[in-house]
Amino acid sequence: MRKRIITGVLIFAAVIVFAVVSTATRHKNPDSRPCSQSARFCLNDTLTNEMSCIDTLAGMDSRIEKFLKQWEIKGASLAIMRNDSLVFAKGYGWADQEAGEEMTPRNILRMASVSKLITATGIMVLKERGLVSLKDTVFGPSGILNDSLFTASIRHRNMYSITVEQLLRHQGGFTNSRGDPMFSTRDIIRQFRLDGPPDHETLVSCVLKRPLGYKPGSWQRYSNFGYLLLSMIIEKVSGQDYETFIQENVLHPAGCYDMHIAYNYYEQKYPNEVRYYMHEGSEKVEEYNMSGRMVERCYGGNDIRALSGAGAWCGSTAELCRFVASIDGKPQVPDILSQESIDEMTEYFDSQTFSLGWNDTKPSAGWTRTGTLTGTSALVKYFPDGECWIMITNTSTWRGPGFTRYTDRLFKKCRELYSPLLPHRDLFGS
Repeated sequence: MRKRIITGVLIFAAVIVFAVVSTATRHKNPDSRPCSQSARFCLNDTLTNEMSCIDTLAGMDSRIEKFLKQWEIKGASLAIMRNDSLVFAKGYGWADQEAGEEMTPRNILRMASVSKLITATGIMVLKERGLVSLKDTVFGPSGILNDSLFTASIRHRNMYSITVEQLLRHQGGFTNSRGDPMFSTRDIIRQFRLDGPPDHETLVSCVLKRPLGYKPGSWQRYSNFGYLLLSMIIEKVSGQDYETFIQENVLHPAGCYDMHIAYNYYEQKYPNEVRYYMHEGSEKVEEYNMSGRMVERCYGGNDIRALSGAGAWCGSTAELCRFVASIDGKPQVPDILSQESIDEMTEYFDSQTFSLGWNDTKPSAGWTRTGTLTGTSALVKYFPDGECWIMITNTSTWRGPGFTRYTDRLFKKCRELYSPLLPHRDLFGS
């Protein structure tokens, strides 16, 4: 009898322990597994600052450090690729000053609208599989997003003519005359009398009730909302959630295993993710979810995760180089897209027409992709001679999106002085 009682107590205790562990696991970041635990070759596990501490480039290091000090930037990551070979990868300043962590090449950072290049590539993957055409319409009974919720919300027939290509080129008719829907969550909650922050379906339903700013295809206006729609198209067509599809069909084939959709708060950050900082004089703002709490703008001022393919990816500059190498048409790193698709993404028309995913692809200037969020600024610059420079910071500046122009100038000056001194090697390793 006593043995049976003891056995029962042990079983009961085991059940309690299992329940506690299960609850703790559910509340953890589900993607918090370090890259090194993956069976695949992970670039971020192989790189250190010491590998790019090169005497002949000490002047470049000094120039970059001076640049960061001038703009009061806590930390930045820089990676340089030449003809699909990673020749330089280094962190500057602090990844997390309060924790005493210096920036290294393995740190991942929010890349803001550089995410759009990843999303556009996902669309092209689906196009090559015959699952999407750039001429497909988005809404209405024959559109990809033909959900009854969306169709019932549309008040203006022009919306039925919006195509996938128009979303890619920011020509879908959406403007920010009432605020960017991706960054005005509190206003949308109040205007549409919602109980809380809208999910993607609810947000789209709300925006579709508003008139378009212009006839689709007749003009262009930069639209984060348009790239949210592209993210949802990827989900609808693939049958997978956006992050999973992109990781399995775009990033992993490109050799990028440590890119993730970012979370909103410091406590949710990935193990090797940086801390983000606001510029001097920045004031706290009301939390995006109408909680009434006052928060740092980069940690709760906006719903970063809800940006999805419009601006929520985080990753290292080195892996971002690897991704670019996989869509540039050069032979050294196998491309994940056909040459036809790469040509289509980088075709240049004029200064008034966005390229697919890229900001600009003017042949004489190279390919450019920028990104800005509170707490971060990113610039991808692919030069005509095959060099690609990528820098991401973990600090906002008072110049906002305009700050990338200064980063561009820094790149040009450093290339002029130090490009011939860059080592001839390949840190991609495999």
